[in-house]
Amino acid sequence: MKVTSILAIYCLFWVMSAFIVLPFGVRTHADEGTEPEAGHVHSAPVNFSGKRIAKRATILSIVLFALFYLNYTYGWVTTDDLDLVQRLRPN
Repeated sequence: MKVTSILAIYCLFWVMSAFIVLPFGVRTHADEGTEPEAGHVHSAPVNFSGKRIAKRATILSIVLFALFYLNYTYGWVTTDDLDLVQRLRPN
């Protein structure tokens, strides 16, 4: 696999991981028992930390990419394994 392909796939895993970890640990004003500032929506997070999200996304994306690369290298799951029509067709 080329380095550019590795980098592109890792970036896709990172973005996906960022969206996965985004809702964890978020507390709203209702959870905190405070009133939001003027112009803020009530569901806006009180304690949003972009660094924390990036750190969690990086860790998760490293794990997911490692599993992807190991599967690519060793061929644990192939496209033939995912072809349900072929599996269900009687011989």
